[in-house]
Amino acid sequence: MAEKQQTFEAAMKRLEEIVAALEGGKCTLDESLKLFEEGTKLTSFCSEKLKTAEQKILKLTADGDGALLTDKQGEDMGAELS
Repeated sequence: MAEKQQTFEAAMKRLEEIVAALEGGKCTLDESLKLFEEGTKLTSFCSEKLKTAEQKILKLTADGDGALLTDKQGEDMGAELS
């Protein structure tokens, strides 16, 4: 299901559907295995999207010396992303 043009939001929605179906207990073993496999692929896709977004944010918030910019209280803005 993790297509090339898949969005993070669409993948998360599908993951929610998969979880609901699996928790419902009405799937056969084969259906459950297929849903679980699809879910693991979607989870990997979402994790990669989040990792990429985190790296982009860290890059955008770094100053010219490579040090992270700080907020007004002097706290590391990237620390909350870790």
